[in-house]
Amino acid sequence: MTELTIPVSSRWYRTIDRSQWRTLIVANLGWLFDGFETYALILTAGPAMRSLLDSSAYPQIPAYVGTVIGITLLGWGIGGITGGVLADYIGRKRTMILAVLAYSIMTGLTAAAFDWVSFAVLRFLVGIAIGSEWVTGASIIAELWPAHARGKGAGLMMCGIGVGFFIASLVWLFVGQLGPDAWRYMFLIGILPALLTVWIRTSIPEPALWQRTDARRRAAIERKRDGAALTTEDQALARFTIANLFTEQKIRRRVIIALLMSLATTLGWWGISAWIPPFVSGVAAKGGLPAQQWATYAALAFNFGALLGLASFGFLADRFGRKPITMVFFAMALLMTPALFLWTDDPALLLLLAAVNGFFCQGQYAWLPVWLPELFPTHLRATAMAFVYNAPRLIAFIGPILGGTLVVYFGGYSHVAMIIACIYVLGLALTPLLPETSGRALPEEI
Repeated sequence: MTELTIPVSSRWYRTIDRSQWRTLIVANLGWLFDGFETYALILTAGPAMRSLLDSSAYPQIPAYVGTVIGITLLGWGIGGITGGVLADYIGRKRTMILAVLAYSIMTGLTAAAFDWVSFAVLRFLVGIAIGSEWVTGASIIAELWPAHARGKGAGLMMCGIGVGFFIASLVWLFVGQLGPDAWRYMFLIGILPALLTVWIRTSIPEPALWQRTDARRRAAIERKRDGAALTTEDQALARFTIANLFTEQKIRRRVIIALLMSLATTLGWWGISAWIPPFVSGVAAKGGLPAQQWATYAALAFNFGALLGLASFGFLADRFGRKPITMVFFAMALLMTPALFLWTDDPALLLLLAAVNGFFCQGQYAWLPVWLPELFPTHLRATAMAFVYNAPRLIAFIGPILGGTLVVYFGGYSHVAMIIACIYVLGLALTPLLPETSGRALPEEI
């Protein structure tokens, strides 16, 4: 890996040109709409199941909700890996356009679900499309932004999902009052991101770094077809990108470590955050407060904290390094779970704790777009990032399903949250094993 240290400007934003800012805005908006759609599911899954299920199945609604969220997560994992491979072969920009169009269409169709099975199938298809979008935005920011501000750009891109979550919570505060079909209106709103593809086509470039590597890949594949002797570099370029992840020892080691860290982040968030609104609403209801309203307050508080955490992570990582900041976020996410679910029954204090939990629990997701691009070479960067980010969903989708079942079994949320939070210990233990890459140029080969 090339280790080029780039001096940091005290006014970093002046070193970012107009094209780079536009790229950030596009990537942020793509992830914002993903966030809106994802959190719309968390907010509406309960009402949707109440609309789509027979009343005799109402006591099992947490299990159905967990199953639907888990199926969405499974689709996200499959689509994300596929999208990463496409981004390495057909380009970051083109893959982003396809992903945004696909999840807009599938989200709109979710409003027409007629039973819980059709709802789950459409959620699976939405998950496939959403998974493909993240890697394109993360890789395009990494390849177009300068090294000294790369973490900031990645964190600002990633906070789009927090904005999307917050907007979804705010919209549901009003749409949720429109009757039993309110959940359908939320998914109809999800068609709007399709308009973003028009701007993507005209406003952002394909990274020159990818274009150079793509030209080299095509040349290497052509030489292979002609039967010419290939150099080690040509062999790597001509090999299928997913196979490349496990061929070279250094890349394989980084993939495995980062994959397990990503699993900790993913399983922790999906296994805990979905239960925060119903947990707070239950506490509020015991105090005679309107349950649905307080569930929305909890979602708003959590997502406000998450937005701050995602936006802050890149700045902190550029200042103090990728490794120490990632460790702090894992440790604090672990600590804040019992603080939220066990230490108080005061609804107002729970809102504050939900915000702090969001800062660290969801904010830690930013380590993925900040750190991953700096660990892998250009010819397989998107594939590696997508694999590390999305493959854990092929395991973590069990979390919401198991969590929903355990909620029914235990008759509450606290025990479930504490069991799942233990996964953060794995992320905390593995983080020191990855190299510090802050301020270095992106590797073109390893």
